[in-house]
Amino acid sequence: MIPRMEILPEKKVIGKRVTMTFTDNKTVELWRSFMPRRQEITNNLTTDLLCMQIYDLSLDSEKFNPNTVFDKWAVVEVSDFENVPQNMEMFTLPTGLYAVFLYRGDARNFSGTFQYIFETWLPNSEYTLDNRPHFEILGEKYKNNSPDSEEEIWVPVKRKK
Repeated sequence: MIPRMEILPEKKVIGKRVTMTFTDNKTVELWRSFMPRRQEITNNLTTDLLCMQIYDLSLDSEKFNPNTVFDKWAVVEVSDFENVPQNMEMFTLPTGLYAVFLYRGDARNFSGTFQYIFETWLPNSEYTLDNRPHFEILGEKYKNNSPDSEEEIWVPVKRKK
């Protein structure tokens, strides 16, 4: 699995967020609270959904474990922050370099791909993680829990020194 490298322009997003860990995974609850209300966001730029994670990367990666706390967001890209629905939040994704991996398959088998990215590809690449949000783009080919599903995994990187 070889990623394409892409510079992400700054993006404005609106959605919902939860603080969680991998052992106390609240992803399903987050999306169940967001999906019925996503039509309230009226200035979408695309129909794509983004699943965004914000980690405290000041943590030593060796100390990252299933109990490490992070924020997970369910968002859509918007043109501006003029109309933010009640109980939703806005966030600006900063510009930067990303390694973009195409994942095909059931979301329940996702962990093997993440393991490959962070334990095999990244250590053997000319890149290191950058302290910016990670996210997945759930576009028109995304089919929740289907073996035919496709999504893009965006990993923030910078060249090793």
